[in-house]
Amino acid sequence: MTTVLVVLQILVALTLIGVVLVQHGKGADMGASFGGGSSQTLFGARGSATFLSRLTAVLATLFFATSLGLAYLSARPQSVPSPIRLEQPAAPVAPAHQAAPPSSVPGIPDQKAP
Repeated sequence: MTTVLVVLQILVALTLIGVVLVQHGKGADMGASFGGGSSQTLFGARGSATFLSRLTAVLATLFFATSLGLAYLSARPQSVPSPIRLEQPAAPVAPAHQAAPPSSVPGIPDQKAP
């Protein structure tokens, strides 16, 4: 779910950046840049301001919603256990005591039977 939200947020962010960059100041509609009057604009007589401003508002709302969703998912505990166990390790097992042959113990002379 987190991956889907991250991908969606990136797409919304890039689209929002593009829509904001396409917008012009007041009075500079799409038709005005090609020399036409306000009745010859691409988006109708009112121009692109209404369409682009509504699209910007929708994209901004989606961006905030995905941000809140990602914050919620990162704050809640994971429901799927991770493969790494965080339990306390068991007490170390002592190796079985083996008596070493007398000749291999340093500092003790060999005791041979007479």
